[in-house]
Amino acid sequence: MMLSQLKEFGLGGLAACCACVFTNPLEVVKTRMQLQGELQARGTYARHYKNAFHGFYTIARYDGLRGIQSGLAPALLYQAVMNGSRLGSYQVFTNLKLTANKEGKIEFWRCLVAGAISGAVGSFLGSPAYMVKTHLQSQATETIAVGFQHKHNGLISAFYGIFKEFGIKGLWRGVSGAVARVMVGSSVQLSTFSTTKEKIAELNYFRPGSWLIPASASMISSIAVVTFMTPFDVVSTRLYNQGTTASGKGLLYNGFLDCFIKISKREGVTGFFKGFGPHYFRIGPHTILSLLFWDRIKTFFASM
Repeated sequence: MMLSQLKEFGLGGLAACCACVFTNPLEVVKTRMQLQGELQARGTYARHYKNAFHGFYTIARYDGLRGIQSGLAPALLYQAVMNGSRLGSYQVFTNLKLTANKEGKIEFWRCLVAGAISGAVGSFLGSPAYMVKTHLQSQATETIAVGFQHKHNGLISAFYGIFKEFGIKGLWRGVSGAVARVMVGSSVQLSTFSTTKEKIAELNYFRPGSWLIPASASMISSIAVVTFMTPFDVVSTRLYNQGTTASGKGLLYNGFLDCFIKISKREGVTGFFKGFGPHYFRIGPHTILSLLFWDRIKTFFASM
């Protein structure tokens, strides 16, 4: 029984890593757009990245083609840890019948709670990898640099440098934003996916067991998750990437609430939706691919 439950964590991480290879370039563009014009009023700063497509062109031109896959190593590590824990935890809740009522029907609010708890666990465990990913993805040639530039040489040196300077606590700097971000995203994503998948299956548009059922459900889920998650994603990116004093205190923000208030006052509501386009182009396919891979991998192992 215990081995069977542990398997769910591995399957969740594998599915997310498969999707990450395809969507990481969009994460690079999204991160830079979210840092562009940090705490500056709209129209008062140079826009190096005008949209997702212009962002790709700009990064390829100045940072080279390798720049488009910046931070891939920590991104894969993050997906393995965070989504392995998140999807694995959620599947354990499902296996224990905690997301269904007494009649065995999936209930939205139960999925919402299970998704939020799973997201909190996953985001906390994966926070160090997400921070390093953000640092490496924001690093750019001076001409197009945005946000604080941390100057890491890679995954290992980044972890070592942060630990050496700030200790174990420094690796979890910005975790408050990450937990809020993933709790919201996870609860919306998994609840809409689970309930929508069941409804689509009941309509009999597709044959039982068809991959089109989870694919359709994941497409609907992707729209919901990006809409609710983007403001929290912007706050999380800012908290992770800001520079720090020698004592480890942030130079711009004191925490999640302080960051939220400052963005609201200086950038307005639109500041919370910076990078929405590439965020959807990244989260949309990532949600669709990861949930589809997750569903298919589970089905494959169940048939073995």
